[in-house]
Amino acid sequence: MSVSTEDITAFIQRFADAVTEHRRLLTRLDSAIGDADHGENMNRGMQAALQRLSGDDPAAVLKATAMALVSKVGGAAGPLYGTGFLRASKAVEGKDELEAADLVSAFDAAFEGVAQRGKSQRGQKTMLDALGPALDALRAAVDSGADLSDALRSAADAADEGKRATVPVQAQRGRASYLGERSIGHQDPGATSTAILIATMTGDDDLVARAAEDASDKEPEEGPGVDDDA
Repeated sequence: MSVSTEDITAFIQRFADAVTEHRRLLTRLDSAIGDADHGENMNRGMQAALQRLSGDDPAAVLKATAMALVSKVGGAAGPLYGTGFLRASKAVEGKDELEAADLVSAFDAAFEGVAQRGKSQRGQKTMLDALGPALDALRAAVDSGADLSDALRSAADAADEGKRATVPVQAQRGRASYLGERSIGHQDPGATSTAILIATMTGDDDLVARAAEDASDKEPEEGPGVDDDA
């Protein structure tokens, strides 16, 4: 099984749809430990990405998405997501179709790019806490000879576990770190959107819905634009 340009385009469309559907959840999570704008910012960025989706190969589609996110998403999320997509694009340049090993390279490049851009590492209550475990699971599955579909499901499972694991962690990066111990008990919005991103790669709506669950053990604080998830 390989991944075509059409497959990558369809994945971007699914992620945009998922962000639109769950933008209020992402904003609500962000209201507790951030700027209360993650969902709306990501939705604006992904809608811009849909307007720019074009290209003859997977790298071009990923690069177009990166550019849209950098230009349209405010705060830290735009540069971080943009860097992740751009590094993934560079990792698969020149390929008409992606094999399993190419996806591992793209994940690896995205992880390193986000880590460098954010000057962060795993365990600091960031999107890396979902992306890192997903990378490990994908690589292990591919190395063991698993079908790409099963490997992506393993990555989605790991990203979901990583997202949930941010709840008891005290934030050490970004605006959430200003809250100190008060950030404990809240699920990281960036890790949540990353878990949603990876779940959409599987094409399984149930996994996307699970990725959009809030495992926080504290009630979110009210913030601008915050409402119940649709």
